[in-house]
Amino acid sequence: MFGEHKVASGSIYVPRDEKFTGSSPQNLYLTFWMAGRKNRLRVRAAITAVGFLLGNLLAYRYGWANPFGFGLLTGLAAGGVDLLIAWRAHERTAVWRGKRRGEVRTGRLLRLTLRRYGYRVMDGRAVPGQASIDHLVIGPGGLWLIDNEAWGPDTVVARYGGRLFFDEKYGTTVAKGLISAGTALAQLLTKETGIEVTIAPVLALHGGRIEGRGGVVTGEGLAVAYPRKIAGLIRSEVVMELTEEQVELLARTAARVVPRMPVTRVT
Repeated sequence: MFGEHKVASGSIYVPRDEKFTGSSPQNLYLTFWMAGRKNRLRVRAAITAVGFLLGNLLAYRYGWANPFGFGLLTGLAAGGVDLLIAWRAHERTAVWRGKRRGEVRTGRLLRLTLRRYGYRVMDGRAVPGQASIDHLVIGPGGLWLIDNEAWGPDTVVARYGGRLFFDEKYGTTVAKGLISAGTALAQLLTKETGIEVTIAPVLALHGGRIEGRGGVVTGEGLAVAYPRKIAGLIRSEVVMELTEEQVELLARTAARVVPRMPVTRVT
């Protein structure tokens, strides 16, 4: 859980009290969000009205029956799309605001989309001598170590000259921590199973904006991706080819030598 030390992003596992009070970024975000509600409603009403008018015009233009009803449908659809866009933008900050737990969301997405393809998903594991990790994925395409971090909605994650940046901050610290844990775990599994293991580290980003194709950016040996994009990333990039028997052996060994760590939340 390499993101817990970050003050700017806040921990998604041990929320700080100031997240919900005073002038914290989370509280300011909610204050401005609520303050903008009336303006959003006015804009949505205008969009709905324009959709209604365009629907009527189209119905009259092509001689469709019941122009009023068609206009009503198009107006409601236009307003609904605007509502959906606003809701999705707000929900992207849910982990950062402490409303949801990032590791729970990511784990659910991984199991939902990867199990059918023969991948094993293990949550909350403690690598000996390293920080605990959120998810270990083992499957036909190799092994993946995944950590979760929450950043504010204005944070931009990008790669410049092969280096990762979180706004103006270097991503080196995050990359080194994850790579170190992945290397240690790979060495342990190799020793225990006799299979030469390589593990690819991934950071699941909750909040913020990734400047990369398909919601994924890579640099310094680390991939940063939106949680919903990680399963596709795992299936599309083969770290190492494993047989069904090797997957089973590695999964059983990991369950034995990498103990499960319960997530503790401080309230």
